[in-house]
Amino acid sequence: MLEERREKLKFISEKMGLCFSKSKIHPNFFTLISLLFSFFCFLSLVKNNLILAIIFFLLASFSDFIDGAVARASQKATKLGAYLDTICDRYVEGVVFLGFLFLPLPDFLFPASIWVFLCLFGSLMTTYSKAAAKEKEVIKKELKKGLFGRPERMILIFFSMILGIFNLSWLVYPLVIFAILSNFTVLQRIFFSLKSSQT
Repeated sequence: MLEERREKLKFISEKMGLCFSKSKIHPNFFTLISLLFSFFCFLSLVKNNLILAIIFFLLASFSDFIDGAVARASQKATKLGAYLDTICDRYVEGVVFLGFLFLPLPDFLFPASIWVFLCLFGSLMTTYSKAAAKEKEVIKKELKKGLFGRPERMILIFFSMILGIFNLSWLVYPLVIFAILSNFTVLQRIFFSLKSSQT
C-alpha cells in the first residue's frame, strides 16, 4: 500500500537525497552498508539484545531508504545500482529473520520457527512474484500493487522487536500477522499479473 503512495512522500526522499549527496559518498555504499547493519542486528538478536537490534535495524532501513535518493540526487542512478539494492534488500530481511530463530519465542498454533520461515518465504515470494511477472513478460510495467509491500514489512518487523522488549512472547504475534499478510500479497500479485495478461 505504501509503495503505491510513494509519490506523496517523494519530497522527503528528494530532500534527504540532496543532503546526503553532498557527502560525495557513492550511493552503492549506502546499499552495502545496510547489509553490515543487518549483520549487527543479527548478532544482537542472537544475544537477545532487542534494543541494540532495533538500533541496527533502523540504521539498515535508513541506509536502504537513502541509497536510491542519493543516486537520483547525484545523478548516479543506474540499473546495476537498482539491481544491487534489490538483492541487498532480500539479504537484510533474511539475516534479520535468521536472528529471530535464536530468540526463545513461544509456540502459537505452530512452532515459532515455522512462522519465521513463513515470514521469510512470504517476503521473498512477494518480490519474486513481481519480478517473475516482468521477466516472463506477463506484465509490461512493474507491479506495485499488493496489501503488504516492503515498507509495511519493515514497519512490522520494527514493531515486533519493540513488543519483544516489553515481553518476548509478544514478538511472535506480529510474526504470525507478517507470515499471513506477506503470503496473501503473493497471491494478490499473482492474481493481478494474471488479470493484466488477459487485458
